[in-house]
Amino acid sequence: MRKMMQYRLYPTEAQTAALDDQLGEACRLYNAALQERREAYQRGGLSLHYYDQANQLKDIRAAGNLGLANFSASQDVLRRIDKTFKAFLRRVKAGASKPGYPRFKSRRRFDSYTFPSWGDGCRLTAVGRLYLQGVGHLQVTWHRPLEGQVKTVTVKRQAGTWFVCFSIAYEGEALPGTEARVGIDVGLTDFATLSTGETIPNPRYYRKAQGTLRIAQRRVARRKRGGRNRRKAVVLLQKAHAHVQNQRADFHHKTSRTLVDTYGVIAVEDLHVKGLASGMLAKSVHDAGWSAFFNKLAAKAEAAGRLLVKVNPRGTSQTCLCGAPVPKTLSQRWHECAACGLSAARDHVSAQLILGLGLSLLGLT
Repeated sequence: MRKMMQYRLYPTEAQTAALDDQLGEACRLYNAALQERREAYQRGGLSLHYYDQANQLKDIRAAGNLGLANFSASQDVLRRIDKTFKAFLRRVKAGASKPGYPRFKSRRRFDSYTFPSWGDGCRLTAVGRLYLQGVGHLQVTWHRPLEGQVKTVTVKRQAGTWFVCFSIAYEGEALPGTEARVGIDVGLTDFATLSTGETIPNPRYYRKAQGTLRIAQRRVARRKRGGRNRRKAVVLLQKAHAHVQNQRADFHHKTSRTLVDTYGVIAVEDLHVKGLASGMLAKSVHDAGWSAFFNKLAAKAEAAGRLLVKVNPRGTSQTCLCGAPVPKTLSQRWHECAACGLSAARDHVSAQLILGLGLSLLGLT
């Protein structure tokens, strides 16, 4: 299994300048590769691929036209543009109305580059510092041990702060077995309702931060474009958004960890979150972050040896436990079944139905 471990970097001023230069060179290579692909197709109808461009790297570096220090990192930039074009072609083949042709990247929006092989241009020193080719020895805050086999190393800039992300190959440790089972119905009033009747409150981090974000956005809008003060205001806005993202991620991690530690079988809805996030409840759906939560829940369940099953959400809020249809509008939050007389909270009944469907899919009923 693979997981990402992120640590804070504390570069000196000279190292910060070097990191910015390396990102700038990676961005320049990305844009040049994109331009070459566009021109090759426009002039001769040729579709370039990764190896067509990677074979030119040695000559480009020898001529002094590329300042990205590590050769493998340069190759990874070309792999990134290759993946971008492959995704574009898949969308075209699928008939997407807006397939989204790859676009050039601004240097201020190109925020990461990757060393694809541990030990090639990146390593740990005996004193616990991280060496990066072209940058030097960086101070790292090791807030948790770096365990497992390091595969790749990514350096990224987020809201003016530098981080290093290690992609780790590891073997999960199965938790002690338990017969406890749970169905989870996610929502917007409560973040989740369990089949046991327990509810997990919705923290609504974005809603609570809207006042701060509004002020930060207004500060950016009032600054002159291209000015130093505008760049400072943009960083403050990025930090405000990053704080909300970190709060949400922390909540998802803690909630998913509690569920995985407690239950042996977990049933959830296989929601089309992207579709839900395009309606009138888009802001609330994005604020809840269901997709990110389900991803974290799935990763932890796999590592712990738990069973996670996704069920079809169709009808889970419109059906009683007895199987009778009970149509309800979105505003109706209570379930009343005329067939069996069940009277309960709508989300609680849905969670029980989700658990039942999940157990039937696993053959455990």
